[in-house]
Amino acid sequence: MGKTALATVVAAFLLLLLVPPSTAEIKTLTITSDTRPMILLEKFGFTHTGHVSIAVSSVSVVASSGSQPDPSRLGFFLLSEESLLQVLIEIQQNPSFCVLDSHYIKSLFTFRDLSPPPAASVNRTFPVTIANEYSLFFANCAPETSVSMAVHTALYNLDPDNSRDYLSAGQTQLPSLFSLFSVAYFAFLGLWLYLCHSNRRSLHRIHLLMGALLLMKALNLLCAAEDKHYVKITGTPHGWDVLFYIFQFIRVVLLFTVIVLVGTGWSFLKPFLQEREKKVLMIVIPLQLLANVASVVIGETGPFIKDWVTWNQVFLLVDIICCCAIIFPIVWSIRSLRETSKTDGKAARNLAKLTLFRQFYIVVIGYLYFTRIVVFALKTIAAYKYQWVSNLAEETASLAFYVVMFYMFRPVERNEYFVLDEEEEEAAEIALRDEEFEL
Repeated sequence: MGKTALATVVAAFLLLLLVPPSTAEIKTLTITSDTRPMILLEKFGFTHTGHVSIAVSSVSVVASSGSQPDPSRLGFFLLSEESLLQVLIEIQQNPSFCVLDSHYIKSLFTFRDLSPPPAASVNRTFPVTIANEYSLFFANCAPETSVSMAVHTALYNLDPDNSRDYLSAGQTQLPSLFSLFSVAYFAFLGLWLYLCHSNRRSLHRIHLLMGALLLMKALNLLCAAEDKHYVKITGTPHGWDVLFYIFQFIRVVLLFTVIVLVGTGWSFLKPFLQEREKKVLMIVIPLQLLANVASVVIGETGPFIKDWVTWNQVFLLVDIICCCAIIFPIVWSIRSLRETSKTDGKAARNLAKLTLFRQFYIVVIGYLYFTRIVVFALKTIAAYKYQWVSNLAEETASLAFYVVMFYMFRPVERNEYFVLDEEEEEAAEIALRDEEFEL
C-alpha cells in the first residue's frame, strides 16, 4: 500500500467521525471503477438485536497488471469507533497491512464468497449482538485494482415484537419528537393569526411573511416526522423526503429573509429597501438554493460517493456566509438609528428602537451560535443512543428564537416602535449619548 493509498485509508477512517448516523437504512448504490482502498458506506447505531443485510451483484474487479487479484483481499466489514484508533495504529505501523486481517473489525464477507461469474453475487444477513455504533466499510487491499458492483444494504434493529426498526438506535425517537414540535408550531401559527386579526390596524406586510414562515416550519417538521416514521417501519421514506426538502428550502429562505427584513425595519420603519439591503437578499437566497442542493446530496447519497466531503464543505461554507450576511442589516439599522437620534429630537422613540434592535441582534447571534456550535458539539460528544438529544436541543432553541422574535415584533398598537414618553425624553437623550449601543 503506497503513501497515497495510506492517506486515503486514514482519511476514510477519520471521515466516519464526522458522518452522522444514517437514516434511510435500505439503500441501493452503484460503484463504478472505484480504486479507493476504503469506502465508507453507512454508519448505524445497533442494539443487541441489530442486523446487517448486504446483497452484492454484478461484481467486476479489474487489475491494471492484468492478473486476477486475490478475492480474499476485497470485502466488507464493520468497525466501531472504539476500535478505530487501534486499526489506524496497525495501518500506520505497517503500510502494507490489510484492514481485513485486523482483529479489531467484525468481518462480514470477502469476494471469495461470491458466486461464480457471470452472476458474481452474494446475499447475506449478519446479526450484531454487541450493541454499539458501527460503520460499514468496503476494503480493497488489492493494489492497482478497480471495483465495480451494485450494493444493496439494509441495517436495522429488531423491536420486542420482532418488527424491524430501520432508524439508528439514537434516532428512533425522532418521529415522535418532530410530531410534537410540529403541533407546537401549528398552535403558534393559530395564535399568531389571531393576534394579527385582533390588531389589524397595526398589521404590516412583514407580519404576513412571518406567518408564512411559521406555516413552512410546521409543515417542514410534519414532513420530517412522516419521513422518519416511514423510514423507521419500512426503511424508505415513501416520497416524504421530497416534501421535506421542498418545505425545508422554503422555510430556510423565509427565515433568513424575515431576519434581514426585520433587521432593516422593512414595513415597520420604511416601506422600501435600500440597495445594500437588496444585495444582501440577492446573495442569501441563491446561496440558500445551493445549500439546499448540497443538503439533498448529503442526505440522499452517503459518504460512499467521492464528492461527499466536498458537498459537506459547500454546505458548511454557504451556511457560514449566510449567517454572517444576515447580521449586517441589523448593524446598519442600529447605526442609522444612532445617527438619526442626533438630529430628529425624538430621543425616547429612538432609544426604544435602539433597545429593540440591540436585543434582536443579541437574540440572532445567540440563536446562530447555539444551533451551529452547541448543537454540533452535542452531536459529537453525545453517546450514539442519545443522538436525538441534539435534535431536541436544536428544535427547542429554534422554537424559543421564533417566540422571542415574534413577540418583539408582534402587531400591537403601542409597541416599542411607537412608544413616546415625554417624561423620559431627557433620560433617553442621556442614554443615547452613552456608548452602550455601539457594536
